[in-house]
This record gives sequence, structure tokens and C-alpha cells, in this order.
Amino acid sequence: MAAGNHSPAGKFLVTGGAGYVGSVCAARLLEEGHDVTVVDDLSTGHRDAVPPGARFVHGDAAEVARSLLAEGFDGVLHFAAKSLVAESVAEPASYWHGNVTTSLRLLDAMCWHGTPRLVFSSTAATYGNPDRTPIPESAPTEPTNTYGFTKLAIDHAITTYAQAHGLAAVSLRYFNVAGAHRYWGERHSVETHLIPIVLQVAAGERDRVQIYGDDYPTEDGTAVRDYIHVADLADAHLRALHHVAAGEHRIYNLGNGAGFSVREVIETCREVTGQHIPSVTAARRQGDPAVLVAAGERARTELGWKPERPNLGDIVNDAWAFARDGHTAYARSRTD
Repeated sequence: MAAGNHSPAGKFLVTGGAGYVGSVCAARLLEEGHDVTVVDDLSTGHRDAVPPGARFVHGDAAEVARSLLAEGFDGVLHFAAKSLVAESVAEPASYWHGNVTTSLRLLDAMCWHGTPRLVFSSTAATYGNPDRTPIPESAPTEPTNTYGFTKLAIDHAITTYAQAHGLAAVSLRYFNVAGAHRYWGERHSVETHLIPIVLQVAAGERDRVQIYGDDYPTEDGTAVRDYIHVADLADAHLRALHHVAAGEHRIYNLGNGAGFSVREVIETCREVTGQHIPSVTAARRQGDPAVLVAAGERARTELGWKPERPNLGDIVNDAWAFARDGHTAYARSRTD
């Protein structure tokens, strides 16, 4: 369901707007007629991913937020974060400082200048290994890694800031985002996500894809995960901007209502790309649950949001189009 511009154009700050999800959300905000400023330190983002029409400020969100927000903004969409699970376990300090300290300083700046709205890109990793799926918002939050712990800590901080300062806030929790929106797609120097990894095999950039475990209690023995199209995710963020309430922090899980197994993802990538895509089975990774799917009923009821692109083939097709020539076409358009 498209977000729809149900309110006058606003002025929004997008932290991490040169990254994958942030750039798509910035593009969607511009399409809805809003004024957009992107702040990004480009540690993992790309300068050429900032959509034309958005103002770009190069820097750390925590460092520049206080001066930027003095200009007067209607809200902040906060994507800036470190997000590699294995790295978070090996280097916890960089995640506590990079994620939590940065977010606290951003919240302080928002309260100082009276910025009224916040939409935070959280994660369903805050639930850890749940004992039921689909996972509702009421599920216990028991992260299993530093990344999940930092995101949960930020969620707790937002709740208290909303209560104390009247901030209107929403956190959106989701698992795997994939696909592309026009010229904006997934480009990571260290790729850990299944769909782009499989597509790299199809493109000849990797020899094969590894399947970690084929003895799970699932239909084909491989792990099942929730995938959401990046354009649907962006629409959820835009809807959240218009469904915040002063003094409240609302949390929504975003899911496609079902999951897809690793083998389903690989087979779909084969069908879309027309490539063989060799695969090899490896041992399970420690701590990997059989099924992780987020429930989305609350988002449907309260935000009026549902995935408009839930089909795995559509998600992969858009990701493949971007992987083949999306960024190149975008670069050409910037120089024509």
C-alpha cells in the first residue's frame, strides 16, 4: 500500500540516508513532496545514493544533529547504525558507541530544539530466538548479539524520552529487507544478506552459495526467513510519520505474513536470472533458529500498511535489475 501524502509537505532529516534503506526512504519522501536533508558519514553509505533533490551533509549524525536541527525540522527518520551481527560480537564497544551513544545525542538534540517526530529503524533481532512465530510485538525481547542489544537499548531510550519530553515516536522492527526502488538498491562492501549473495553468484562474482544447514524442521530442511521489499519498508516509514502521537512511543513489527526458505530463495534467483547458481551445504551456524517471521497485524491495523510486493519473485527481480545495471543507469542519468 503506497504511503500517500495525507498531510502538507514537511521538512525531514534522514540520518544514514546514503545507505540502502535510508536512501530509498529519502527518495520516497522526495516523491511525496517533502523537503529532505540527508546526513551520513559515508562509512558504509554511498554519496551517489543520496537522491537528487535532497540536501546532503557529510558527517556523523551525533556531531551535526544539534546544529542542523536548529534550522527547524518536522521530524527525523533515524537509519544511521552499525549493523553487522558478527562484527558486533567481536567489537561490542564500537556498536555501543556507534549505535547507542549516537542515538542518545540525537535524541538530546531533538529535545533541545523541539523536533516533534521520530521514526526509528529498529530490528526484529531484538527478539532473539523466539519460541513462537510469527513474532508479535508482545514477544519477550531477548537479543542474542550486541547488535540486537544496542537496538533494544535505543528503543528503551526512545520510550523514556517520549514520556519525559512529549516526543512522538515510532520504532519499526523487521528482519530481512531486499529488492530495489528505481535507482536505489543494496550495495554493501561486506555483504551478509542472502539474496544479494545469491545474485553475486549469478553474476559470476562468487563461485557458489553456502546453505547453512539442511536438517531444520521445515518443509525442505533449510531455515525460513521473513523478507520485505525495500519499497514497502519505505512506505511503512512514511506512514509512521503520520501516525505518531506526542508523548508516545509505538512499536510495530513489519513482516510479509509468511517466510521463504533458503532453498526457495536460491531457486527463485535461478528462475529470475536464468543462471545455474551452484550451492553447497554446510553445517548449521550456531544459534540460527529454524524459522523467523515477524507478525504484521498491528502495522496493518494502526498504520494501514501492508506489503504491496510480498512475492519473492518480484523482490528478487527488482534486486537483480539493480545488480545488473541499476546503479550504472543512475550514474549515467547524473551526467547526462
